[in-house]
Amino acid sequence: MSDKSSRRPGEESSPQYQNLERGSAGSGTGFAPDRLDARPVKPSKLGYNIGLLIAGILFIGAVSATGASWGRLAQLPANMVDYFGLMARGVFQPLTPETQQSWLSAIEHMLESVQIAWVGTVLGALFSLPMGFLAARTMTPLPVYVVVRFILSVIRAVPEIIFAIAIMLPIFGLGPLAGAMALGVSSIGTLSKLISEAVESVDRGPLESARAAGATEVQVIRWAVLPQVMPEVIAIWLYRFEVNIRASAILGVLGAGGIGSLLSSLFGARAWDRIGITILVIIVVTIAVDQISAWVRHRVIHGPKRRGSRPGPPGADDSSAGHDGGPVPSTQPGTGAGSGAAAGAGTTVPGASGTMNL
Repeated sequence: MSDKSSRRPGEESSPQYQNLERGSAGSGTGFAPDRLDARPVKPSKLGYNIGLLIAGILFIGAVSATGASWGRLAQLPANMVDYFGLMARGVFQPLTPETQQSWLSAIEHMLESVQIAWVGTVLGALFSLPMGFLAARTMTPLPVYVVVRFILSVIRAVPEIIFAIAIMLPIFGLGPLAGAMALGVSSIGTLSKLISEAVESVDRGPLESARAAGATEVQVIRWAVLPQVMPEVIAIWLYRFEVNIRASAILGVLGAGGIGSLLSSLFGARAWDRIGITILVIIVVTIAVDQISAWVRHRVIHGPKRRGSRPGPPGADDSSAGHDGGPVPSTQPGTGAGSGAAAGAGTTVPGASGTMNL
């Protein structure tokens, strides 16, 4: 029976029937096209293009406001070749007693910079952990959170060089201690901010479970928060140590000790041979510290590499393997590897409540 013969009388004159007929004639589907059948409208890129245009205008304005002489840019390659040639002569010159003294002096000052950076990082780490918890919105009341965040913002807004000139040098005088203290205070602001963000992003499940079990806030922090954030916190501390090594070279120019004080005197004397030796020592020590820090961060975050697992019996899947890759021993009779093979053959396996046919 056709569709027309199966319709009730008077149905052909209804609006629904007429729309259905028009849709059937136009698309062949039997349904009238609606808004869902329309082709998606291509999103406008006007806002994106305007944003790029504004960013480009700001960049061009900032470059033009520097007042740099861009005509000298063409002379840069030739000048770089001359300077690198002068520094390479110092690096590859014969090891005379004077040259050895230059190498030893560069290494000694670079190690002093590493010590300055290490002391500053340790000071920042000691204060940043409690300050990070106080600056976390999920761990402290709102008044404490606002006050601590304001203090950390002020610390981050002041550069290390200002701390060294205005505060540390008048108190501690010229020397590495002033540089270490300046780096330590500056590290507190940055590290506390990063640690607070890590604390706010922890999984809330362990915290709720610990509180439901009657744990105090100190116990919640010790057993529910610290295990989650400590790998990331240690990685942040190590990264700050790398940053402080480079920052200590800048503070040394002000008389805060380290490799910066040596570079300042060498540039003043235009001793390009010793400058080349000093820069090479800086590059080698910095790369070594970066590689060691990267290895430690990877070890802390991902853990040690697992030793090769022992192969299990043939046909055993991963679900029956223990922590060392071998099969898990069964405590019930007849449920081991041998009985599993027998069960697969259709035999009976004794269970906890009698004999079970498999």
